[in-house]
Amino acid sequence: DPRPGRFSTTVLFRIAAATSSLDADANVAWVRSHLAQLCSDTPTASPRFRGTQVAADAALDAFDVAGYAGRRSEVLPIPRRGASALSPWIRHGHLSLPRVWKSVSGPSRDIQKFHDELLWQEYSRHTYARLGTAMQEPIRYRPRYSSKAFGAWDRSMACVDSVMTELEADGWMVNQARMWMASQWTVRHGANWRDGEDHFFRHLLDGSRAANRLGWQWTIGAGTGRAYGFSRWQVEKRAPRMCDSCEVRNQCPIEEWPTGVALAAVDLNPKLLSISDVDSVAGPKQPVVTAAADVVWITAESLGDDDPALIAHSDLPVVFVFDEPLLASLRLSGKRLVFLAQRLAELGHKRSLTVELGDPVDVLFGTAVATTYAPVPGWRRRASAIEPVALHPWPWLRRPSGASLASFSAWNNRRNNH
Repeated sequence: DPRPGRFSTTVLFRIAAATSSLDADANVAWVRSHLAQLCSDTPTASPRFRGTQVAADAALDAFDVAGYAGRRSEVLPIPRRGASALSPWIRHGHLSLPRVWKSVSGPSRDIQKFHDELLWQEYSRHTYARLGTAMQEPIRYRPRYSSKAFGAWDRSMACVDSVMTELEADGWMVNQARMWMASQWTVRHGANWRDGEDHFFRHLLDGSRAANRLGWQWTIGAGTGRAYGFSRWQVEKRAPRMCDSCEVRNQCPIEEWPTGVALAAVDLNPKLLSISDVDSVAGPKQPVVTAAADVVWITAESLGDDDPALIAHSDLPVVFVFDEPLLASLRLSGKRLVFLAQRLAELGHKRSLTVELGDPVDVLFGTAVATTYAPVPGWRRRASAIEPVALHPWPWLRRPSGASLASFSAWNNRRNNH
């Protein structure tokens, strides 16, 4: 029997293999029917990103790393962009970092830069696994806020409207545009960075409290003490001719370099400097099996065909739980849930699948579960109550150590020297 809780358990669907719909409109209709009350907007599908393994594999196969080092920061026009745009599928485990790392071939300079960006993703996961919700506090420097968020992203500015429209429609932006908007929000406008980061998280298909939150901290100077300044010359460099159509081009609010946000040093979190129990954040090195499992529990962290638990227990039915208490508090854009539903519909063609709505602990308590470790504090809390009988290792690109995470450069150099 489910444990008492604030949310009742609801079976959204239970299907045998090859009976779910892969139709895009059907996926949207399903989310609107079952999950719309948990969304911040009317659920729609991203016109650019589809949450299936087929789409992930195709995007990885099509990615050409040649020119990446020189073009990854280009914003417009779209054909000039060098960004891989693989992050939504990396975020949800369709594509593991080790697989993506090994897949690229091309000029060594471009491969090195691309690998550095994958290592940044890995570094953010290491940091979040250690700090958890403490990452919402400044790592090194605390910005001193001077205003509220109103007007920070002035949509009369073509540069702001273009990239924010892409975020809210597609659920994605190139990293350069993310830096622009984070800097505009906090460095120039003085608004609270956590509010801006929450907006990004609500819409980004790759939204995670690891990479998203750490990226904001580094952009606004909370991680380094050196804030990134957003100004017109960057728009003219990375999105040529955008300013020509801007209604405020003759009175550009970002014509000059920003004066910067006031920063005050804070004490480093001791966990950022070192930890003794590495396995508590890294998970097991080998599968830990204490009994026979009845189901495989998959999560939004690890949805791909290569999920270790899915592979190891290929004969077992699968369960996915939309975490109702969490979603009710996050109020994500519906396109994020449609992205997940697209993958679940695809998986239902291969495996017997049950999708439920409720608290995962209530749904799975007392069930013999096999699952894959996830480097997310919220997952660890739930898994400690569910007590999986088979726990499989997370596919780390670089397994965490107990050493300092206070500097990405130092962490990267240390890893490269081993």
